[in-house]
Amino acid sequence: MNAAHFHLVVNHLPIIFPIVGIIVMITGLIFKSDAVKRTAFLLFIIGSLSSIAAMTSGEGAEDVVENISGITENYIESHEESAEFFSILTYILGGLSLFGLWASIKQKTFSKYVIMAILIFAFVVIYFGKETGTTGGEIRHTEIRANQNETPAPMNQNPSEEDDD
Repeated sequence: MNAAHFHLVVNHLPIIFPIVGIIVMITGLIFKSDAVKRTAFLLFIIGSLSSIAAMTSGEGAEDVVENISGITENYIESHEESAEFFSILTYILGGLSLFGLWASIKQKTFSKYVIMAILIFAFVVIYFGKETGTTGGEIRHTEIRANQNETPAPMNQNPSEEDDD
């Protein structure tokens, strides 16, 4: 497994954990279960930690893919900038979730406000997670690029074959 492969394995986790955490938190709010809400806090914390793995593997992945035909530096740079901002947001979400977990365990009166703030912030995090995932996908997936003009020509296609249709 090279660095790019490892990055592809772990880079989805910081996006998936907050999505699952939101679902679990809403479930905890609906059923008024502190245990379920605490599970959501833990999911946000794990998502924050998984962001560390995604960020540290990104440089190695860049070294592997930067010499592949059809990949340009601007897509890698765009993804890197987006990922840096997204990772900061996930670290904040993880820290807030630690605080929320503490407030929940200690049964602080303000914990319901902390839960709502964390839930709202988690939606912000997944928005930027989507942006980061899209910019990462654009590196190799030309079909999702906004500027289709930069798409390399298909391989193994003979121009004379197009006229036969």
